[in-house]
Amino acid sequence: MPRILDGVAIAATIKQEVAEEVRALGELGIRPGLAAVLVGNVAASEIYVRNKVRICGELGIYSDLITRPATVTTEEMLALVAGLNARSEIDGILVQLPLPSHVDTKALLDAILPAKDVDGLHPVNAGLLQAGRPSLAPCTPAGVIEILRRSDIPIAGQHAVVVGRSDLVGKPAAMLLLHQNATVTICHSKTRDLGAITRQADILVAAIGRAGFITPEMVKPGATIIDVGINRITDQAEFARFFAGDAKREATFAKRGSTLVGDVHPKAFELAGAYTPVPGGVGLLTTAMLMANTVRAAKMRRGL
Repeated sequence: MPRILDGVAIAATIKQEVAEEVRALGELGIRPGLAAVLVGNVAASEIYVRNKVRICGELGIYSDLITRPATVTTEEMLALVAGLNARSEIDGILVQLPLPSHVDTKALLDAILPAKDVDGLHPVNAGLLQAGRPSLAPCTPAGVIEILRRSDIPIAGQHAVVVGRSDLVGKPAAMLLLHQNATVTICHSKTRDLGAITRQADILVAAIGRAGFITPEMVKPGATIIDVGINRITDQAEFARFFAGDAKREATFAKRGSTLVGDVHPKAFELAGAYTPVPGGVGLLTTAMLMANTVRAAKMRRGL
């Protein structure tokens, strides 16, 4: 039977470690602070941000939730970020994406001080990550490494294949795996004969944003599969394609009208040696690593 890598337990351990670091910093008169910026009324974004603020409170991190209407301009957002850059009690700045289409997201993210860029998206932090120097790494890829490390999955010398090349997940995940001495291949939607490459993977990271994209014939038996995708399924036919015969999932789908599936087809997990489930896998690590990055930023800003 494949081993399920428990994101719930690993995230809980990381948050406990963060809380202990926060207490230790408190003895020095330091309280890490996170500013979360929410624009508009996107239900999913509201849930994500308020959950992050709640966890800050649980761990002893100061948080400031700042909301702006969907009509906000790029200039107004840049002024907001400039103000947060100047606030000494704010160590991390999180701008919840996506932003309204009329807001220049790139300019806004570039305006965040690299030292406060807890999402790890600033070009300076991307360059430091590439160079293997201390930096704030994107939370989801950092969580992927933590899952592997804390589950005692060997990385050094393994062939890791990352499917997806986004700045948020694919590229930094590949770089972090490379720094752990894996041999890394990056694939994407334009890769020829993708399955021939993914079948070589000892560690397969699926981060392409397409439900069930990785099918059983694309997996090397015994591989470790890290499924980064979170896709909501509401169509009955699509649900049947992934979960036909799964009584527990069928009951949940009938009750809620939706369910989650990753970028890996559930049948592909049967070939794995170990895998992260969806839900209950990588997604939980993203918020835990955001908290860890906020504490890291607080310490780095003060030379600790």
